Amino acid sequence: KGSRVSLDSIVHHFKLGATAEQIVQSFPSLTFGDVYSSIAYYLTHRPEIETYLEQQKVAADNLQDQLESYPDYQAEIGELRSRILRRWTVAQENGEATPTE
Repeated sequence: KGSRVSLDSIVHHFKLGATAEQIVQSFPSLTFGDVYSSIAYYLTHRPEIETYLEQQKVAADNLQDQLESYPDYQAEIGELRSRILRRWTVAQENGEATPTE
């Protein structure tokens, strides 16, 4: 069974000191068995997982740099934030808990 929660996410929370219970609360699609198995896998294969996590971080940083070098990036992000804020404001005015499309 797949939960679509990455090992990266579980390990990140674990390294921040989260307990298995807290991780399950953060990701309701996970079971305690999923979390404990993932943590055991990480602890057993720590050097390989740490190398993988560092590679992922470098790739993410490179992508962020690439996006930010795009000339219209800031304008597009500003427009996106404005649209989200408008939706949130309308949802609040309509008494909705969260904005909808």
